[in-house]
Amino acid sequence: MQNFTHSPRTSRREHARRWKRSKLSIALIGGPVILAVVAGSVFAAGSGHHHRQGSLAASAQRTPAGKPDPNCTLLVPDHPLTARGLATPYELVATDPAKGPCHEANPDQSAFVEAAILTKGGKLTIFNPLVIDRGTRPAAPTARPSVPKGSTVGIWFGFNNADLTLRTSGRSHSLTQGKCVNGVPGSIFGQFAYCNAPAFFRAAKARMTEKRLKIPALGTAKDGLPCPTTRDFSVVDQDGSDNVVTHYLADARGRIAQNNAASRAAMRRAARLANRGDRRHRHNGKPRWAATSTPTDLANGSDNLLLTQFMDPALGCKPFTAPNQSSDGRATSALALDELSAAARQKAPIALVPRNDPMTLLDGHSSVEKTNAYRAGVDMPAIGAGHDGDGAAFCTTLFRDPAGIQRVFKDKALFRKAPSPDPGTAPNLFAFLAARANQTFTNLGCDRLLDVADPVTLTTNRDGLVTDAVLTPLGQTPPSADPTDSVPPSPSPSPSASPTIPSASASATPTATASGGPAAPATAPTAPTAPTAPTAS
Repeated sequence: MQNFTHSPRTSRREHARRWKRSKLSIALIGGPVILAVVAGSVFAAGSGHHHRQGSLAASAQRTPAGKPDPNCTLLVPDHPLTARGLATPYELVATDPAKGPCHEANPDQSAFVEAAILTKGGKLTIFNPLVIDRGTRPAAPTARPSVPKGSTVGIWFGFNNADLTLRTSGRSHSLTQGKCVNGVPGSIFGQFAYCNAPAFFRAAKARMTEKRLKIPALGTAKDGLPCPTTRDFSVVDQDGSDNVVTHYLADARGRIAQNNAASRAAMRRAARLANRGDRRHRHNGKPRWAATSTPTDLANGSDNLLLTQFMDPALGCKPFTAPNQSSDGRATSALALDELSAAARQKAPIALVPRNDPMTLLDGHSSVEKTNAYRAGVDMPAIGAGHDGDGAAFCTTLFRDPAGIQRVFKDKALFRKAPSPDPGTAPNLFAFLAARANQTFTNLGCDRLLDVADPVTLTTNRDGLVTDAVLTPLGQTPPSADPTDSVPPSPSPSPSASPTIPSASASATPTATASGGPAAPATAPTAPTAPTAPTAS
């Protein structure tokens, strides 16, 4: 039994995670899901209110205190790397039931699974195994993937709250079978985990050497620079290469299905049958059966989603995609594809996960072991000599090098024309990226490591939306501004306090905050009673 404890610097780590959480859902209006998510999407920047569409009662999805349990557990099915295992739904449960339930249909607690399948011949496909609440059934039958003999399968996980623990299902040895890694002894990563990822990337490199697998060129962006990858310093934040691009569908009863045409058809039929004889009753101006037949899109707010579905289109770039077997064969991006592209094509400076990444901290301190365990799951080399993994060096490059945050400000005109991933934080992509950079400086502890003020000064309107930003050369004094209309960075915030960017609200206008109070410390989850995921060696 492992006891997963939180560090004394939990508040900084927890704030970093809250910045990453996906809190908004998108109501689909029939037809295929457009993976380039439109404004109103899946990102949120703080711990405030959020907007949810569909008729699932919010009260049924929340703890009595009004906040969802941030610590959930995924039960991994038997033989997860096989076709049968991939087609078997994962089950979501509360890590500690005394602290409230976990529901997959609640966007604040949704967990996501993403698999990549590589054949001996070098063919790549994606498959998104389903996640459902324990004791429920899927809203539609799951697709069964094709896993040809000799294929290598890798699986990655994303979570929309703080800590996701992997656990075996029943008496099986699924974590051992899947070679799953949840962190290191006594400390999980948090929102991220993987199964068999190192073997998948080794197989991919072998296929590349044999010229059976080709990674497409990045192309040139509208700014004349190479299109960015997940290891580009203009893309990364406090925890790069985390979470996935998976989408699920949820019906009005909170049941989950894969994102494909068969699922949507089954959910429409179920809604009509459930409301037979009630078609004269209206809901929001529509017959009740029609109103409840529209599924809700659940997505994982991730760096990968931000890059491939927001930044790439704004820059005129195209991500590496492969057919998705669980989504009607449509070409989609995925974490595995993004990391293959980054490993093969990203030029210096290369943003590798540093030791001050909040997900790789161990008892509040940097850990080579945990950082290397994380890197192994995203095809990054182990920490080497020199400044590799050094937090101060990472902060310096991120905020001083032209290839880092400076590129975001250089491309301001392009990003201001692009939709925001979270309109409740910022009205356009530039303002969102600037707000994200402002938070990243604090969440990485760059203020302490470099002994300088946050170089990103945000301007907000009186509704609290970030509308503009200024980047000051690192080490120079940021401009002063009227505190009612701007969010100047704090010169040296303590680890327990950091600026809070307001998130979207369905019922209230966000309010501006110059600097938030200390983030509420997360509560250490109770150790699971079943075997936990084996850790990296």
